Amino acid sequence: MIALLALPVLGAFAGTPAGFSVQLVRTFDYPGSGNSTEPQGISDSRAIVGDFFNLSGVVRGFIRFTNGNFSAPLVDPNDTGSFTLCRGINNSRVICGFYDDALGNSHGFLLSGGTFYNKDIPGSTSTLILGINNTGNWCGSDTKPGPVQVAFLNLDGIITEFAVPGASYSLAYGINSSNEVGGYFADVNGVVHGYFRESDGEIFAPIDPAGSTGTVIFGINDSDWMVGRYDDSFGLTHGLLFIPPNRYVTYDFPGSTFTSLNGINQAGEIVGRYLDDGGIEHGIILRVVSTAADQSTQGVTPQRQSSQAGSLPSRSQVVEPAF
Repeated sequence: MIALLALPVLGAFAGTPAGFSVQLVRTFDYPGSGNSTEPQGISDSRAIVGDFFNLSGVVRGFIRFTNGNFSAPLVDPNDTGSFTLCRGINNSRVICGFYDDALGNSHGFLLSGGTFYNKDIPGSTSTLILGINNTGNWCGSDTKPGPVQVAFLNLDGIITEFAVPGASYSLAYGINSSNEVGGYFADVNGVVHGYFRESDGEIFAPIDPAGSTGTVIFGINDSDWMVGRYDDSFGLTHGLLFIPPNRYVTYDFPGSTFTSLNGINQAGEIVGRYLDDGGIEHGIILRVVSTAADQSTQGVTPQRQSSQAGSLPSRSQVVEPAF
């Protein structure tokens, strides 16, 4: 028998249930012919935020409401680069994301009540707001002259920048109600790995399932359950659920060579996407379920790295965020 898993409140790297897996609930697409759909976040009320792009490459945000209807395309009024991406949503339906200007520079925004509020990190040439929690705190990545790309948190208006030790770049992609962060970084060889940052600044890394040649973490819930994706040596991309301290669950949409899990809420409901044979992306809704047999595997156990007090790199690689 399979039942929806009631998630316990887990502290960082606490124990996990014996049996669980990821189960497909449904697929969906933003309306329109030829659109690729990229869901990014899901609230506890099942409101979904993401973006879509058409064959001409124009990117716009969207909300999928709890009744299954969609918003009109979301476009920051300052977007002059045909590129508005929505990345996270909280229970108050505040949305975070970023847009590009005509020069290709990125600028962060919060969207609340139909109004866009632009948010750029002071002194940065590019600001990406990638996650927001239910208390209104947000996280992301910014680039400073050098160039240096680091992760940041905005906690009650106080900005803290940090980097995973030894990383060539770091991104904070998801933040939960305890101000704990999930994200990813690149090592000196350019290989990407996931990481977890506690609210006191301690960083645990790497998060890598067995056989991974590159791991990206996108979302985190209040139980520290994280979702993302990883590549293998055959060039396939697999959806990933990570439950501390070292449980990894792989999900592949049937017949697809690319699956990504991008957001997770407190009920264990997940949003993501898959790529079809024609190169079109489709949204998926999934859920974590309890099962008679454990379908997870063990991988790398992330180790404590350092606190936020470590120095930022003087120069680093700069990249667009993974989607």
